[in-house]
Amino acid sequence: MGITDDGVTQAEEFYVISAPVTGYLSRIELEAGDTVGRGVLITRMTGRPASPLDTRSRQEAKAALAAARAAQRSAGASLSQARRDLARAEKLATRGFLSKAQLESDRTRVTTGQAAVSQAQAEAARASALLASTSGKPSGAPVPVLAPASGSVLSVITESEGVIIEGTPLMTIGDAGQIEVVVDLLSRDAVRVKPGDRVMITQWGGPKPLPARVERIEPFGTLKISALGIEEQRVNVIIRFTDAAMKQAARLGHGYQIDATIVLWEKTDALRVAIGALFRGAKGEWRVFVNDGGRASSREVSLGHINDEYGEVTGGLAEGDEVVLNPAKALEDGGRISPR
Repeated sequence: MGITDDGVTQAEEFYVISAPVTGYLSRIELEAGDTVGRGVLITRMTGRPASPLDTRSRQEAKAALAAARAAQRSAGASLSQARRDLARAEKLATRGFLSKAQLESDRTRVTTGQAAVSQAQAEAARASALLASTSGKPSGAPVPVLAPASGSVLSVITESEGVIIEGTPLMTIGDAGQIEVVVDLLSRDAVRVKPGDRVMITQWGGPKPLPARVERIEPFGTLKISALGIEEQRVNVIIRFTDAAMKQAARLGHGYQIDATIVLWEKTDALRVAIGALFRGAKGEWRVFVNDGGRASSREVSLGHINDEYGEVTGGLAEGDEVVLNPAKALEDGGRISPR
């Protein structure tokens, strides 16, 4: 008896490499399946290129630059005159022919002139930088993006060069030789599972089921919508292949789909009957039709564990009894039957 559900494989340890800064990404030359070592250069990022100026904006920037340079020349001339006036005022002041207030006024004119020159220089530099930043090429020192661990490239998410924002996923790296399985069970089924339960992996592409064991059950459930639009609480169950199955499991990659049957109860000498032979009696009891010399004999049976295919018989049938599979509604106790 067990629970069967589909699942996906994943590398036990994998890393998602993201953009460390907002900027211009160089093309990633690595491909899925390539082997990388810790600290290997994945790609580089540089500052994002400036947007090209249209004709009107370029003309405005040129005019602003010309005005700033003219203001710079005018402020420079005023500053030179103020410095000459201050030099004469200081000579007169030392001889007592100039008041202290007039001397301070001349000094203030020099300070104001210096500020005006600095402002004009800053305006000219800003306009000049605006005109120079229209090449559309990346700028600034490159920022390297390095592999955080050794392994194989599982997937390249963002391959082409271009401007991306900080945190954009670039690629995933992991050890493709260390694979585990994730099965999201309904929460009411997950509570019946415990670590160490035996698991059989089927529909994986090989001829025989692969043995595995439940590694852990995550304590956090997630709301998901089924194909029928029904809200379901799902819990991830992590399954690890046994050592004997590792060689075959290595043929699986990250994100492969499989079916997993988690064994909740098993008995090697259990007497079982096919689900298709069972039907409910008048009082709700389980019954089957047994072949009694070519006649159908209705017999009540007691069942223990039940799964999708078989029921454990605890009473009412013996080993070797022949039962009718999928009996028709018209079949009655004592009716003639024959094997097909």
